[in-house]
Amino acid sequence: MGRGRHSVLAAAVTVVCAVTLLGAPGTAFARALPDPTPSAATAPSPSPSLTLPPDKDLEAVRTKLDKLYHDAAVATDAYNLAEEQSKKQSAEVTDLTRKIAEEQRKLDGLKDRAGAAARAQYRTGGLPPEVQLMLGNDPQDFFDGAGRVLQSQRATKGLIEETARAQQDLKLYADDAADRLRELEAGRKAKAAAKKRIKQRIKEAEQLEARLEKRQRERLAELERQAADRAQSAWLDTGILDELDGKASAAGRKAVEFATAQLGKPYEWGAEGPGTYDCSGLTSQAWAAAGHPVPRTSQQQWKQLKRVGIEDMRPGDLIIYFGDASHVGMYVGDGTIVHAPRPGRTVTLAGAGSMPILGVVRPDTD
Repeated sequence: MGRGRHSVLAAAVTVVCAVTLLGAPGTAFARALPDPTPSAATAPSPSPSLTLPPDKDLEAVRTKLDKLYHDAAVATDAYNLAEEQSKKQSAEVTDLTRKIAEEQRKLDGLKDRAGAAARAQYRTGGLPPEVQLMLGNDPQDFFDGAGRVLQSQRATKGLIEETARAQQDLKLYADDAADRLRELEAGRKAKAAAKKRIKQRIKEAEQLEARLEKRQRERLAELERQAADRAQSAWLDTGILDELDGKASAAGRKAVEFATAQLGKPYEWGAEGPGTYDCSGLTSQAWAAAGHPVPRTSQQQWKQLKRVGIEDMRPGDLIIYFGDASHVGMYVGDGTIVHAPRPGRTVTLAGAGSMPILGVVRPDTD
């Protein structure tokens, strides 16, 4: 009985630790389990290893885990967006650097030409035209020379104007490069902050799950499946499948083939394959493989792609989930999506209505 008492207390401490992490005011996660009282008239208490907390307590854990992973998904979208912007800004800085170098070479050439013109004028002594006419032996030579002088003056004026424009362009390119560099630094900080938040939330979720016993984790997984099934059933009960008769486009079929070929591969935040994916990494790569590149993040996919009604949905379309567009899956038909769910899971099939649907977008219009 001493060993049984120790196991009961350990189980109680485990559950109390979990509620500390939950930090949900008013939620009684752990209840003190009574110590077994030795009595010849009392039947032995059931083994603590066979005792599970009430489902409502595990539901509290599930709710907390959902929140943590959702927060990680939002941060992942922010990280991916910052990563994409950084790539774009880096390319812009590289392009501007090339333009600055070209403009500088152009300006140096103009300065050389201006110097040559100045030296030529110096060699003529800068004499007034009437003096040059008086001193010359051949008036025709003078007038020919005067014509060349006028051409030279016009060329010099053009040279000065071109030099001024080159200096102005050089300044504009330099200013643009400075702006892009500032944006690049801001993006770097945003990406670092998002990365930190992702790791924090995933770590909290993993620590919370680690405090559960094996049978508790199994029961938690069952509760998750039941919740998803209830949501899917409610969605199907609306009769939505009766309205869905859209046929996939040629590109849509290719996107579905790519996405379903990734089934079983692990989720990894920020990943775009080929071995691991996050949710928008999977959908963006699938449509890239189909010849229709789409934005990298689920939020940008929602903002930039053509929206269609759920009743008009067809295989290949992207279903955006949650009010903040923090998750995306690809519709494959028969009320099913393929998606990369969250850390610790793999690319899988799920009910299209198993999560709150924000809307549907279509990458192609064929």
